[in-house]
Amino acid sequence: MEPPRGVLSSIWNFICFLPYFIGLLLLGTIKGIIFCPLICLTMTFGNLAIILGLWPVHCVWTYYSIFCSKQLGPILKLVLFVCMPIPLIIWPVVGIVGSIVGGAAFGFLSPIYATFDAVGEGKSNEFFHCFYDGTWSTIKGSFTTIRDFADVCFHSYFSYMADLRQESPDGKYHEIRLLHIPGAVIAGVLCFLVDMPMISLIALYKSPYMLFKGWHRLFHDLIGREGPFLETICVPFAGLAIILWPLAVAGAVLGSIASSIFLGAYAGVVVYQESSFWMGLRYIVASISIYDEYSNDILDMREGSCFPRLQYSTKNDDVEPNPPHEASFSAPTPSHETSFSKRSSFSKNPPTRATSFKNAILELTPLELLDGLFNECQHQGERLVYEGLITSQDIEDAKSGKGTGVLTIGLPAYCLLQSLLNSVKANSVGILLNDGKTELTSTNRPKDTVFDWFLNPLLIIKDQIKAENLTVAEEDYLGKLVLLSGNPDRLKNAYIGSPPESERKRAELDALARRLRGITRSASRYPTFRRRFDALARMLSEDLAKKNVRSDSVNGSQKVERSKSAFIVRIFSQKSFKNGKSNRRSDVESQQDMRDVEIES
Repeated sequence: MEPPRGVLSSIWNFICFLPYFIGLLLLGTIKGIIFCPLICLTMTFGNLAIILGLWPVHCVWTYYSIFCSKQLGPILKLVLFVCMPIPLIIWPVVGIVGSIVGGAAFGFLSPIYATFDAVGEGKSNEFFHCFYDGTWSTIKGSFTTIRDFADVCFHSYFSYMADLRQESPDGKYHEIRLLHIPGAVIAGVLCFLVDMPMISLIALYKSPYMLFKGWHRLFHDLIGREGPFLETICVPFAGLAIILWPLAVAGAVLGSIASSIFLGAYAGVVVYQESSFWMGLRYIVASISIYDEYSNDILDMREGSCFPRLQYSTKNDDVEPNPPHEASFSAPTPSHETSFSKRSSFSKNPPTRATSFKNAILELTPLELLDGLFNECQHQGERLVYEGLITSQDIEDAKSGKGTGVLTIGLPAYCLLQSLLNSVKANSVGILLNDGKTELTSTNRPKDTVFDWFLNPLLIIKDQIKAENLTVAEEDYLGKLVLLSGNPDRLKNAYIGSPPESERKRAELDALARRLRGITRSASRYPTFRRRFDALARMLSEDLAKKNVRSDSVNGSQKVERSKSAFIVRIFSQKSFKNGKSNRRSDVESQQDMRDVEIES
């Protein structure tokens, strides 16, 4: 919809909408108050049972994996043996507290968001959905969260431990330098003692500016119907942001205080990496400047910092120090531009805030991409089951969790490979998804750092596949190699096509298959993957059962037809070559023979 023109029209539109918004907010709040205790208790006791039930297993298996690890040196193993009780003791406490806070937040906020979403554009029977949405869906969401948490604590944990026990590809192991541990610990403690109060003071000093600037921007957009208030579906959420903005500011201050712990502890890493306690002391001063510059950038304040930015790393040429005599609130010169400073062109030409969602670039979410991956896994899995590359044993092993990876890792990796091959053939800049229409690029990718860990390696693999210039036979060979590499016996016995004649190309294809399976194995450890995979395994099992039933019925009908044909041929042969002997048989006897054959079939 077009935003209203004129100040009076905007104010009148706001006044008319205000009671409607307040009514939805009150209704959602009432539902949130009702469901908050129930959801909080459900998630707390569910996660508590998982944490306490698996805690003895986690303790024993963690020590066993560290002891058997081929990637850790003897001194590092000894240090881990001594320090490991601390995280193992803290883990139940953190898990229980997080379950209580997360359960309360989810139980209260989910009904509110569902109430506002029920009156969005294109929704039918809005009155019913205002009361119903956010009730049963919140309860199901809590059980889904518990299921995903259980999968992470069980399947993902044992997968990480299995990788820890394996030997690294280069045959080397990690070791620790004991001489630098005391200095690193002292530097980390000193940096924490300095950063905690200083960062807290900086955050509290800038919080009023963040509060009033956020309100100014939101009210300006509300009156002018710009920014988040441009589209009708976003107006309730943007209005809720005005009310809850002080909570967001308080959360930002608490987050800054919490970040000082990790920012201070990094001084120990600097001392260990640089083998210099002096560099750790320089980092203590530079860390305050880093936070100050970063907060100025977030709040759109003047660039620079009053604190000096000392150089604390000899291996990083990008870190430029700010001399003490140049420390001021003025923006740094181009020669001393920091990593957190913004481009001058961006500040001179800021993007417009009135961009409509109808004309915006479609941004994909990780859940949408995961849904697309599993839809393609179902499509490709049905085809591979029909071709016999995926057997019933593969499905049963995957269900029991003891499979060799043909279905758990091989099938998703195979689907990723098909997507990369389609992207190469379409000469796509990014990755062409399996629907053939959507292209995943750096513009519409999910704004998530974790997602970059998977997207960037896939883009590199796509470029490598493009450089290989594979033939159709080589593409088929690579696909089956990706699918069956987890089971050497299947890979040896199954016909996967003729490998390339060049040993160099065979090695390159093997490396591509290992990397794709490695990326898929890492993705399989994240929440929701195991739950969706179990549903996929059930579907493929049902499809395989239907295929076997159809095959048995077809084979049975073919056997009956062959028996009938053989009987008819025998009768006519007797009539042709026995000169009348077959004519002595009566029609009744012939019909009886026919019935006997049908019964036998």
